[in-house]
Amino acid sequence: MQDYEESRVRKLAAALQKQGVPADVRERILEGGIEVRGGCSKEERAAWLFGAMERMDRELDFETRRAVRERCACCLGGKRATISRAIARDNETLGERVRAANEARFVFGHSVTEVEDGMVLVQFFPDGLMAYDCPCLPLLTQPISITYCYCCAGHVKRHIQMALGRKVEVTVASSALSSGGSEPCRFLCRLLT
Repeated sequence: MQDYEESRVRKLAAALQKQGVPADVRERILEGGIEVRGGCSKEERAAWLFGAMERMDRELDFETRRAVRERCACCLGGKRATISRAIARDNETLGERVRAANEARFVFGHSVTEVEDGMVLVQFFPDGLMAYDCPCLPLLTQPISITYCYCCAGHVKRHIQMALGRKVEVTVASSALSSGGSEPCRFLCRLLT
């Protein structure tokens, strides 16, 4: 595997390999990634990620894209993990755990709510703002494929599973990046049995 200098390129390369994506497909997706280095501007990094997501959308099916991007998640340990485990430890019922997760803004953003039986919605920003921005990729000048946002879905999945004590499948319902800033980031979590 290539030794990529940029951490997001390196993480994507490792996730593609761990997911079993064939070498020729990985090479096409990661095209130009070796040039993304410390001296590149944030705009250049954002442009490369935009192109990589377009290539992933062409080359991989949805489930593979989801799994690859979930593997790219960050902020999985530390204080967030401690808070998530404490939610499960200190609350017995699903309803209590959802309420406690809703209060854990540091981990889950704006809100965590039960939207229907077996479904929990995690929303990073409130509705009704004039515009939404993504702290993970703030310099993108155009909407990016929602594939990119499954990285954050991996973060949500890890912590909501710990907090609720249940396995979940996460779908990105909307995102600031894929909507061009017109919608908040919303993650729909289906509780698995």
